[in-house]
Amino acid sequence: MSLDKVKKTKRNKKRNRFIFRISILAILVVVLIFALVSNLQKDNTIYKVGDQAPDFMLNQISHNNDLESFRLSDYEGKGVMLNFWGTWCEPCKKEMPYMEQLYPEYKEKGVEIIAISLDSTKLVVNRFIDDYNVTFPIPYDASGEVKDLYKIGPIPSTYFINPDGTIEHIVKGALSLESLEKRLQDIQPDAS
Repeated sequence: MSLDKVKKTKRNKKRNRFIFRISILAILVVVLIFALVSNLQKDNTIYKVGDQAPDFMLNQISHNNDLESFRLSDYEGKGVMLNFWGTWCEPCKKEMPYMEQLYPEYKEKGVEIIAISLDSTKLVVNRFIDDYNVTFPIPYDASGEVKDLYKIGPIPSTYFINPDGTIEHIVKGALSLESLEKRLQDIQPDAS
């Protein structure tokens, strides 16, 4: 092989490597731009104390295992405790009896306790309702739409919403009976 052919082969290899690297770099830039644009288009609103609670509609699991429509705005004028939970969550299980214990008293005072299930199947939620004799509303967020809307991370997470729809308190983690009752008192219609 002549010296010219060797030089030409080396130049071709260098040029091919250069083209390959530029192609990879171009693909990475396109992917980065796509990721940035997609992220900017998402609703990244994180709701905090003092914000209006965003409305949503879900199906509620009733005690006869039928699904009924449920909308947060249906409770306008009432205090609302909005709890995000799952049957697999041990701290969630521990606070459910406190919620059930306080529900009748606070329902009469104009406060609703609503526990949004993040479980993947209705069957486990139905069993849970039966096992724990839960009487308060349990909407079912199978798609994770409301979980994403409220930017729920660890569960249990609870939003306490006053009668005018403003978020009064946000609690990440389990509630004790005392802390739950204090928060429910804070969102009573005549307390705000």
